[in-house]
Amino acid sequence: MNDVTDPADVLRKRISSWESQARKGVLELVILLHLSRKEMYGYELIRTIKQGAELNLSEGTIYPLLNRLQKVGLIDSRWAEMDSGKPRKYYHLTQLGTDYLPALKEAWWEFSQSIGEMLEER
Repeated sequence: MNDVTDPADVLRKRISSWESQARKGVLELVILLHLSRKEMYGYELIRTIKQGAELNLSEGTIYPLLNRLQKVGLIDSRWAEMDSGKPRKYYHLTQLGTDYLPALKEAWWEFSQSIGEMLEER
């Protein structure tokens, strides 16, 4: 039996895994950015993020993160009754989240600039 793995397949899988982890790493920033613009319910947030960035999101990814952000006080939520259908849980930034976001954005710019500089080095 031949156990030789195609190196191109190994690289594709590794890159895919790396991209997935990198995207998850910036998801907190992306969520806070969107919620700083307007209050949103979970599915609306998923749809908006998918439209604006190549982030493959699912409910299983975003709702645990929303719960963690709420637990640390960066966001809060409220239930709103709908004319038809089930009530929706809307999320919004707290004052702490509003205060935290500029520092997080600055950290992102510094990080991305340093990585960019490393990529340019030859």
